Amino acid sequence: MKDPYNVIITGVGGQGNVVAARILGNIMAERGYKVTIGETFGASQRGGSVMSHLRISGKTVFSPQIPKGQADLVVALEPIESVRVMAGYGNMNVKVLANTRSIYPVSVICGEQNYPAIEELKASLAGLCSEMHFIPATDEAVKLGHAILGNVMMIGAVAGLGVLPFDESDFEKVMAVYVSGPKMAVNLKAFEKGMEMVKNN
Repeated sequence: MKDPYNVIITGVGGQGNVVAARILGNIMAERGYKVTIGETFGASQRGGSVMSHLRISGKTVFSPQIPKGQADLVVALEPIESVRVMAGYGNMNVKVLANTRSIYPVSVICGEQNYPAIEELKASLAGLCSEMHFIPATDEAVKLGHAILGNVMMIGAVAGLGVLPFDESDFEKVMAVYVSGPKMAVNLKAFEKGMEMVKNN
Protein backbone atom coordinates (compact mmCIF):
# COMPACT_ATOMS: atom_id res chain seq x y z
CA MET A 1 0.00 0.00 0.00
CA LYS A 2 1.27 3.46 -0.92
CA ASP A 3 2.09 5.59 2.13
CA PRO A 4 0.23 7.78 2.67
CA TYR A 5 -2.76 6.34 0.85
CA ASN A 6 -5.03 9.25 -0.05
CA VAL A 7 -8.79 8.66 -0.24
CA ILE A 8 -11.44 11.21 -1.14
CA ILE A 9 -15.06 10.37 -0.33
CA THR A 10 -17.39 12.79 -2.05
CA GLY A 11 -21.11 13.29 -2.47
CA VAL A 12 -23.84 15.77 -1.71
CA GLY A 13 -25.45 16.75 1.58
CA GLY A 14 -27.66 14.04 3.06
CA GLN A 15 -25.97 11.00 1.52
CA GLY A 16 -23.98 10.04 4.60
CA ASN A 17 -20.63 11.13 3.18
CA VAL A 18 -19.17 12.22 6.52
CA VAL A 19 -20.37 9.03 8.23
CA ALA A 20 -18.75 6.91 5.52
CA ALA A 21 -15.45 8.73 6.00
CA ARG A 22 -15.57 8.21 9.77
CA ILE A 23 -16.36 4.51 9.38
CA LEU A 24 -13.46 3.96 6.97
CA GLY A 25 -11.14 6.07 9.11
CA ASN A 26 -12.04 4.12 12.25
CA ILE A 27 -11.56 0.81 10.46
CA MET A 28 -8.06 1.75 9.39
CA ALA A 29 -7.22 3.16 12.83
CA GLU A 30 -8.31 -0.14 14.39
CA ARG A 31 -5.94 -1.86 11.99
CA GLY A 32 -3.12 0.21 13.46
CA TYR A 33 -2.79 2.93 10.83
CA LYS A 34 -2.49 6.63 11.48
CA VAL A 35 -5.48 8.37 9.90
CA THR A 36 -6.25 12.05 9.43
CA ILE A 37 -9.58 13.26 8.07
CA GLY A 38 -10.29 16.68 6.60
CA GLU A 39 -13.71 17.77 5.38
CA THR A 40 -14.96 20.49 3.07
CA PHE A 41 -18.61 21.43 2.75
CA GLY A 42 -20.47 23.31 0.05
CA ALA A 43 -24.09 24.22 0.65
CA SER A 44 -24.53 20.76 2.16
CA GLN A 45 -27.95 21.41 3.66
CA ARG A 46 -29.22 22.27 0.18
CA GLY A 47 -27.69 19.28 -1.54
CA GLY A 48 -24.31 20.92 -2.10
CA SER A 49 -21.01 19.11 -2.48
CA VAL A 50 -19.40 17.43 0.53
CA MET A 51 -15.86 16.08 0.35
CA SER A 52 -13.86 14.17 2.96
CA HIS A 53 -10.10 13.65 2.66
CA LEU A 54 -8.59 10.61 4.38
CA ARG A 55 -4.83 10.22 4.61
CA ILE A 56 -3.84 6.75 5.79
CA SER A 57 -0.28 5.96 6.84
CA GLY A 58 1.59 3.24 8.64
CA LYS A 59 4.37 5.67 9.54
CA THR A 60 3.26 9.16 10.50
CA VAL A 61 0.38 11.63 10.79
CA PHE A 62 -0.07 13.72 7.67
CA SER A 63 -1.90 17.01 7.23
CA PRO A 64 -5.62 16.41 6.59
CA GLN A 65 -5.68 18.10 3.19
CA ILE A 66 -4.63 15.95 0.24
CA PRO A 67 -2.38 17.94 -2.11
CA LYS A 68 -3.80 18.70 -5.54
CA GLY A 69 -3.32 15.88 -8.00
CA GLN A 70 -2.44 13.30 -5.33
CA ALA A 71 -5.58 11.27 -4.67
CA ASP A 72 -5.20 7.48 -4.83
CA LEU A 73 -8.88 6.54 -4.56
CA VAL A 74 -12.00 8.61 -5.22
CA VAL A 75 -15.24 7.26 -3.77
CA ALA A 76 -18.23 9.17 -5.15
CA LEU A 77 -21.65 8.68 -3.57
CA GLU A 78 -23.05 10.84 -6.39
CA PRO A 79 -21.65 10.19 -9.89
CA ILE A 80 -20.94 13.69 -11.21
CA GLU A 81 -18.97 14.47 -8.04
CA SER A 82 -16.35 11.96 -9.21
CA VAL A 83 -15.57 14.17 -12.21
CA ARG A 84 -15.45 17.32 -10.07
CA VAL A 85 -12.98 15.76 -7.65
CA MET A 86 -10.81 14.34 -10.41
CA ALA A 87 -10.46 17.82 -11.91
CA GLY A 88 -8.54 18.92 -8.83
CA TYR A 89 -7.09 15.79 -7.27
CA GLY A 90 -6.84 13.26 -10.08
CA ASN A 91 -3.83 11.62 -11.70
CA MET A 92 -3.35 8.67 -14.01
CA ASN A 93 -2.98 6.22 -11.10
CA VAL A 94 -6.27 7.03 -9.38
CA LYS A 95 -8.98 4.44 -8.94
CA VAL A 96 -12.55 5.76 -9.09
CA LEU A 97 -15.49 4.08 -7.39
CA ALA A 98 -18.85 5.75 -8.08
CA ASN A 99 -22.49 5.23 -7.23
CA THR A 100 -24.77 5.38 -10.29
CA ARG A 101 -27.69 7.21 -8.62
CA SER A 102 -27.76 10.85 -9.64
CA ILE A 103 -29.01 13.69 -7.46
CA TYR A 104 -30.04 16.57 -9.68
CA PRO A 105 -29.13 20.13 -8.67
CA VAL A 106 -31.78 22.85 -8.85
CA SER A 107 -30.37 24.15 -12.15
CA VAL A 108 -31.09 20.76 -13.76
CA ILE A 109 -34.53 20.43 -12.18
CA CYS A 110 -35.42 23.89 -13.52
CA GLY A 111 -34.23 22.99 -16.99
CA GLU A 112 -31.36 25.48 -17.04
CA GLN A 113 -28.68 22.78 -17.38
CA ASN A 114 -28.47 19.17 -18.49
CA TYR A 115 -27.18 16.36 -16.30
CA PRO A 116 -24.81 14.09 -18.24
CA ALA A 117 -25.66 10.43 -18.71
CA ILE A 118 -23.57 7.86 -16.84
CA GLU A 119 -21.92 6.83 -20.10
CA GLU A 120 -20.82 10.43 -20.66
CA LEU A 121 -19.33 10.55 -17.17
CA LYS A 122 -17.48 7.30 -17.81
CA ALA A 123 -16.13 8.72 -21.06
CA SER A 124 -14.94 11.85 -19.24
CA LEU A 125 -13.10 9.76 -16.67
CA ALA A 126 -11.67 7.19 -19.07
CA GLY A 127 -8.49 9.12 -19.78
CA LEU A 128 -8.09 10.48 -16.27
CA CYS A 129 -7.76 7.38 -14.05
CA SER A 130 -6.29 3.90 -13.99
CA GLU A 131 -9.50 2.09 -13.07
CA MET A 132 -13.17 2.94 -12.53
CA HIS A 133 -16.19 1.11 -11.22
CA PHE A 134 -19.77 2.40 -11.31
CA ILE A 135 -22.14 0.43 -9.08
CA PRO A 136 -25.86 0.88 -8.27
CA ALA A 137 -25.32 1.30 -4.54
CA THR A 138 -28.40 3.42 -3.82
CA ASP A 139 -30.68 1.19 -5.89
CA GLU A 140 -29.50 -1.88 -3.99
CA ALA A 141 -29.70 -0.04 -0.66
CA VAL A 142 -33.37 0.76 -1.29
CA LYS A 143 -33.99 -2.98 -1.73
CA LEU A 144 -32.57 -3.48 1.77
CA GLY A 145 -34.95 -0.89 3.20
CA HIS A 146 -33.20 2.47 3.18
CA ALA A 147 -31.28 4.53 0.62
CA ILE A 148 -28.79 5.76 3.22
CA LEU A 149 -27.28 2.25 3.32
CA GLY A 150 -25.69 3.19 -0.01
CA ASN A 151 -22.78 4.73 1.89
CA VAL A 152 -22.12 1.41 3.64
CA MET A 153 -22.28 -0.38 0.30
CA MET A 154 -19.62 1.98 -1.00
CA ILE A 155 -17.37 1.11 1.96
CA GLY A 156 -17.95 -2.56 1.15
CA ALA A 157 -17.00 -1.80 -2.44
CA VAL A 158 -13.72 -0.24 -1.24
CA ALA A 159 -13.00 -3.51 0.58
CA GLY A 160 -13.85 -5.40 -2.60
CA LEU A 161 -11.31 -3.38 -4.57
CA GLY A 162 -8.56 -4.72 -2.31
CA VAL A 163 -6.68 -1.42 -2.18
CA LEU A 164 -6.84 -1.18 1.63
CA PRO A 165 -6.20 -4.02 4.08
CA PHE A 166 -9.61 -4.55 5.73
CA ASP A 167 -12.54 -6.90 5.46
CA GLU A 168 -16.03 -7.56 6.78
CA SER A 169 -14.82 -8.50 10.27
CA ASP A 170 -13.05 -5.14 10.60
CA PHE A 171 -16.22 -3.34 9.49
CA GLU A 172 -18.34 -5.29 11.96
CA LYS A 173 -15.99 -4.48 14.83
CA VAL A 174 -16.24 -0.73 14.16
CA MET A 175 -20.00 -0.77 13.53
CA ALA A 176 -20.64 -2.63 16.79
CA VAL A 177 -19.98 0.68 18.58
CA TYR A 178 -22.97 2.24 16.80
CA VAL A 179 -25.51 -0.50 16.00
CA SER A 180 -26.54 -3.99 17.04
CA GLY A 181 -29.17 -6.65 16.36
CA PRO A 182 -31.25 -6.15 13.19
CA LYS A 183 -29.49 -2.87 12.36
CA MET A 184 -26.12 -4.62 12.42
CA ALA A 185 -27.48 -7.41 10.25
CA VAL A 186 -28.72 -5.04 7.54
CA ASN A 187 -25.46 -3.05 7.62
CA LEU A 188 -23.50 -6.27 7.13
CA LYS A 189 -25.74 -7.18 4.20
CA ALA A 190 -25.09 -3.76 2.67
CA PHE A 191 -21.34 -4.14 3.14
CA GLU A 192 -21.37 -7.61 1.59
CA LYS A 193 -23.44 -6.39 -1.36
CA GLY A 194 -20.95 -3.59 -2.01
CA MET A 195 -18.06 -6.07 -2.04
CA GLU A 196 -19.96 -8.35 -4.39
CA MET A 197 -20.92 -5.60 -6.83
CA VAL A 198 -17.43 -4.23 -7.29
CA LYS A 199 -15.93 -7.69 -7.75
CA ASN A 200 -18.51 -8.46 -10.45
CA ASN A 201 -18.24 -5.03 -12.09
